[in-house]
Amino acid sequence: MGAALGIGVDVGASLAKLAVRDATALRNEIFPASALDQVAGRVAELAPRRVGLTGAGASELAQRVKRESVRVTEFAAWGAGVRRLLAEQRPDVTEPYLLVSLGTGTSVLLAQGMGVSRVGGTALGGGTVMGLGGLLLGGLAFEEIIALAAKGDRRRVDLLVSDIYRPGEIALLGDATASNFGKPGVHAGGPEARDVAHAIMGLVGENVALICAGLAAAHGVRRIVYGGATLRGNDALRGVLALITAAFGREGIFLAAGEFAGALGALELAEGS
Repeated sequence: MGAALGIGVDVGASLAKLAVRDATALRNEIFPASALDQVAGRVAELAPRRVGLTGAGASELAQRVKRESVRVTEFAAWGAGVRRLLAEQRPDVTEPYLLVSLGTGTSVLLAQGMGVSRVGGTALGGGTVMGLGGLLLGGLAFEEIIALAAKGDRRRVDLLVSDIYRPGEIALLGDATASNFGKPGVHAGGPEARDVAHAIMGLVGENVALICAGLAAAHGVRRIVYGGATLRGNDALRGVLALITAAFGREGIFLAAGEFAGALGALELAEGS
């Protein structure tokens, strides 16, 4: 393999994502955010002509990369990367739309007029999944929590509207959650680990989607575009987000390889600078 034409790196709180462009293809790589020496070594090995860096760890990585690099603000990188991904996946989507970055926490951006601005967010995200999963499921790794959640049923853990009201007694769907982790006797009964894992995804997904739906209504936006490393292989979380988003009359769009949007945007903006 020859030298890469360009590399974009998005260094978050948990992961470092790479978008690598060579003469024939664009590919993605991923490393732990704690392994910055390894990331810097990979950049040196690929010897790119252009390097774009973004994310919370970009400054530290820039000190370890022994070549000129372009620093890109995180929101600008996400905006540019998502436009590129949408052009390939959903070319019918035009601005304005909400862009939701589900990382360790969650940021909500408004893409409008070729610019992006942060309009909200929440501390709920992948860090919440890892933290609660560690506390409630014996310190399982993130991938193990995702695998468990895919087999679980949070209705055995969460208190539903239908557990409180008979049909027709209240203007809410029976399957709506009345209280996360609030099923009577659930703690004494010792729920299955898979159901707890699914309930964690429900807690994060419902609240993220509710916040996004409110922001979409406030800004007159119909489409909500979801990306970020927390969604990587996470069908349970995607399902909750899709359900709540649709319930509030919005279209949820889930980006393929959306966890690499920031790295791709950093690459594109560095190449254009």
